[in-house]
Amino acid sequence: QLQLVESGGGLVQPGGSLRLSCAASGFTLDYYAIGWFRQAPGKEREGVSCISSSGGSTNYADSVKGRFTVSRDNAKNTVYLQMNSLKPEDTAIYYCAAFAPSPTTVRAMCNKTPLSSWGQGTRVTVSS
Repeated sequence: QLQLVESGGGLVQPGGSLRLSCAASGFTLDYYAIGWFRQAPGKEREGVSCISSSGGSTNYADSVKGRFTVSRDNAKNTVYLQMNSLKPEDTAIYYCAAFAPSPTTVRAMCNKTPLSSWGQGTRVTVSS
């Protein structure tokens, strides 16, 4: 089964920045749309961002628009989530997942059944 590995999380002060990475294990990412998700304590997992296989199309949750930027470097087999102007409410475990490259996937915020298994995620804590 497809597996992705998230990294780059940490503790940051409000207003700070972090860049998360999502790397593939044993396969190439360039065929797949990739979604970023997060789960805060006591809450359900929610979609954060979604990027098409080429990187030409992206989508964001309203709560992160203008602050987060998703990108991909298919040559490095990695997808990134640049998070700026972080807020305490961004505190969560962040996950990435791979999806079939359907034309509707990005528009649907990757709200489909993932082709990859859920990994351990990377913890982001925004606190002063």
